[in-house]
Amino acid sequence: MIILDRDGVINHIADDDVTSVDGWDPIPGSIEAINRLKKAGYLVTIASNHSGIARGLYSEMDLQKIHEKMQHMLSARGASLDGIYFCPHGPEANCICRKPKPGLLFQIAKQFKIDLSITPLVGDNISDIQAAKMANAKPVLVRTGKGEYVMQNFPEALDVPVYDDLAHFVRETLRHR
Repeated sequence: MIILDRDGVINHIADDDVTSVDGWDPIPGSIEAINRLKKAGYLVTIASNHSGIARGLYSEMDLQKIHEKMQHMLSARGASLDGIYFCPHGPEANCICRKPKPGLLFQIAKQFKIDLSITPLVGDNISDIQAAKMANAKPVLVRTGKGEYVMQNFPEALDVPVYDDLAHFVRETLRHR
């Protein structure tokens, strides 16, 4: 199992949040990287915060359309995600599913009966690293999205494996398998 954050890992980040299908633009190599993981036999899920729903920037239906576009791009290459888990709440809701809290990771672990201690969470934000650590998963940072900023501003990111992007992480993971 590999758990991925979405914005900044699979797709470019537009300002603060991707709010429409037209605004969803994959990072070069990310769709192919997911395809490679799937062909190698990995389960691949997404765990992502989407506070734009709580802030009224877009609806859950808009988010579903974005995910349909992503799934369509994957299916065109013969792959699909095994699950998409998201938190629609804002930080003020203080829910357990919003990263850096580990609720989404626990949901994934329960549904797929996986051991989080051997499961990477690939993210670009400090909240991804914190959620992985709280869930006893393996945090991984990519330089895309907010990754460079996180590396420069959060000392707790210094002990986390860093990759240029999702494609780089996948190449190295499959090479050392």
